Order: sequence, then structure tokens, then C-alpha cells
Amino acid sequence: MRIDIISVVPDLLKSPFEASILKRSIDKGIVEVHLHNLRDYATDNYKSIDDYQFGGGAGMVMMVGPIDRCLTDLKSQRNYDEVIYMTPDGKTLNQGIANELSLKGNIIILCGHYKGVDQRVRDHFITREISIGDYVLSGGELGAAVLCDAVIRLIPGVLGNETSALTDSFQDNLLAPPVYTRPAKYNDWEVPEVLLSGNFPKIEAWREEQAYERTKKLRPDLLDD
Repeated sequence: MRIDIISVVPDLLKSPFEASILKRSIDKGIVEVHLHNLRDYATDNYKSIDDYQFGGGAGMVMMVGPIDRCLTDLKSQRNYDEVIYMTPDGKTLNQGIANELSLKGNIIILCGHYKGVDQRVRDHFITREISIGDYVLSGGELGAAVLCDAVIRLIPGVLGNETSALTDSFQDNLLAPPVYTRPAKYNDWEVPEVLLSGNFPKIEAWREEQAYERTKKLRPDLLDD
């Protein structure tokens, strides 16, 4: 998979890809992540990429021209499956979206900034709009990092255990069951006996029951889905 991220402040995105699972996936050649500074596509001496709103109002708007030139440049080099715009009013990211995007080949992510982008960008270039929650950030960079993490970890070969991602919360509309590790007893707090039994069918049944009960208690809305 190749991910191209367009940003006004690309330096904000460097550190998430320089450690842990994301770095290893890049080092293995499983994923390519390329950051693009939108100001490189400005045409004036000030590297302007934003302007005042037509009709007045507070906040600057990212202009269509630099974004068009950047997208045109990238698309001239390869085909892209999605051009994603990170925006608070997009569809809220969930596990299903992450699963779907993990099957794509090439993706562009445009990070919003200021008051957002000229609507013509959304009308003519964007194929999917994604939010990471019902709140507003200073820009789409942190949201883009969250999206990349959620997607990349699902790609075969990224995680050490291929089945690990399949048992995460939300994969089957249930929260993950409780997990324990050694020691089996600590401060009189004991691990459930069934997990020490070696009876794997019984353990799986316990985990399914716990996942259902946890979901019912903490996120009953998922059971409605």
C-alpha cells in the first residue's frame, strides 16, 4: 500500500511513522507513506495556500488551486483508489471503514486546516470524507495519523500475529473480552480459572460471553447494529 498525505504542516506527521508498528511496516516495505507540503504547490512568493472567504466571515479557507496542482501531480504518476479528506463533518471512522481501506492499493489523504477547504475541492476531487470524532482539531494531521494507524495494522505482514487484528474490539461489533497475563495471582487478585484450564473450546466460549456482556454494559449501541 502507498499512502500520500497532503498537509500544510507535514512536520506534524513525521513522528507517528518513525516508531513502533508503523515504522516496522515501512521498513519491511509493506507500506509506503509520503508526506507532501501543500505550500510547494503555491504560485506566489508568499507560498499562499489560503485566502479569505467570499461573503465574509471568520477564518481562512484553503484554496482550490494548490490542491488541484498537488493532486494532478500525484495522479500523473500512478492511479489512486481513494482521495480522502479529513474533516469534522465527514463520516466517523470505524472498524469497518478501516477494514475496507486496508484492501486498497494507493490512497491520498488531504488534511484540512484553517476553516477548511474550498467546497469545489470536495465536490470535484474527494472520494471519501472521514472524521475521527465529533470535535474540531487545529487540522486534519492528527486525524490522518489515526486513520493510517487503524488501516496499516490490518495489512497482512504488519502485525507479528496475523490473527491479532481479527480479534480486536469492533471487528464483530463486540468489544474485546478481558485479557490477563502472568502472574496468575497478584495481591489476591486471581485470573479466571477457565483461562488456566487448557480447555480451548471452553475458553473461547468464555471469551465470547465476556465480549457480549462487556459490550452490553459499555456500548449497547453496538448490539443494535
